[in-house]
Amino acid sequence: MSAVATRADCKPLRPAAVTTPSEAAVPRANHRWKVLGIGVAANACFSATFSGIPATAVFLRSGYHLSNGELGLALGLLGLGVALSELPWGLLTDRWGDRRVLLTGVGATAVWLLVMAALVVPSPAHIPSIALLAAALLVTGLLGGSVNGSSGRAIMAWFGEGERGFAMSIRQTAVPLGGGLGALVLPSLASVHGFAAVFGLLAAASVVSTSLAWRWLHQPPAHDDANSGSTALPAGPAPLRNLAVWRIATAIGLLCFPQVAVLTFASVFLHDFAGRGTAVISASLAAVQVGAMVMRVWSGRYTDRHGNRRSFLRLCSMLSVIAFTVLAGMVLLSATTQAPMLSPAIVAVLVVAGVCVSSWHGVAYTELATLAGASQAGTALGLANSLVFIAFFLVPIAIPGLLVLCSWAGVWLAAAICALIAWPIFLPSSDGRKSA
Repeated sequence: MSAVATRADCKPLRPAAVTTPSEAAVPRANHRWKVLGIGVAANACFSATFSGIPATAVFLRSGYHLSNGELGLALGLLGLGVALSELPWGLLTDRWGDRRVLLTGVGATAVWLLVMAALVVPSPAHIPSIALLAAALLVTGLLGGSVNGSSGRAIMAWFGEGERGFAMSIRQTAVPLGGGLGALVLPSLASVHGFAAVFGLLAAASVVSTSLAWRWLHQPPAHDDANSGSTALPAGPAPLRNLAVWRIATAIGLLCFPQVAVLTFASVFLHDFAGRGTAVISASLAAVQVGAMVMRVWSGRYTDRHGNRRSFLRLCSMLSVIAFTVLAGMVLLSATTQAPMLSPAIVAVLVVAGVCVSSWHGVAYTELATLAGASQAGTALGLANSLVFIAFFLVPIAIPGLLVLCSWAGVWLAAAICALIAWPIFLPSSDGRKSA
């Protein structure tokens, strides 16, 4: 064989075919923000459903001919559906992967909302029964429970420890974002066009979210798996056998009780007690959600830099105690003195209390997922959200009873007590583990 032929057959590899570690990291660095965007979109869509529908409570009550007790039952079953499904969806996420679970859950939610728009809306000729409405909202919750664990696990896979708090907090801004948009749009939409338009708009948003997940959500490259998961704390026992995971999940659930009181019955409180109209109610609830969004992003970045997640969670608990206690006192004073000038102040304090009790979620979920380990984050997040949505089930049912026993002052004082109980649970556990 000639030397020429030998040289021709042994051409060196072209430099362009060689991928350096820094070059390989570029797609991951860029794509992880798309994954985060998908998580935000999916959570915003479902938040617009489970927070936006309660914002239409006044129109639900009149349109479906409900009492306060029946209204609380219907809204409570929406939360119960999520509570029952969150843990199973989380377990499936760790087994099947986040892409499959998110596509299945959000896609099915879109289909179900379209069914509701066609069959479960009041009209001059027919008013759906409370049983039908409650069952429809229960199924909505069962399907929507897929969002939290699957999107959270995807973020844990794509982001490193030094930025997970920030990324998870951005994802958690989707909850007030969706809720704020729902509070701004859905009450007016329900009053003018009815609930077919409400459910149809929510279905369309879910279709868009499903399309984004289909296009961009996938597992990180194999060489990135170790990088994304290695910085998490060792997984240790399975999440359901991990006492530290149960502690944080329980505190998250307790601190959601006062938040749910604001989300589900603030519109009724502002209408019935403060005498406010649709514009003020929508603006107040939107202000709560916008304030929560800002605080969640800031708190994620702040606790990533200072490593003080537990301290921040305790601070949020105590500020919530103070805010709801002040609100209860102002309501009691207003009821006894009949002072109309207190009404604007009551609206303002309600907004402050709502922001205080809604600003901690990204930090808490990051702490929880870190304790469980990235590979088991779906189960841990599912456990927490099961407890969260137990609050969405119990609180709307309990509030009408509290109103009968001790009026709105008692409702807001009970919210303060729940936040106070959560405060010591956020203390570091005795095994010495501290937040990252």
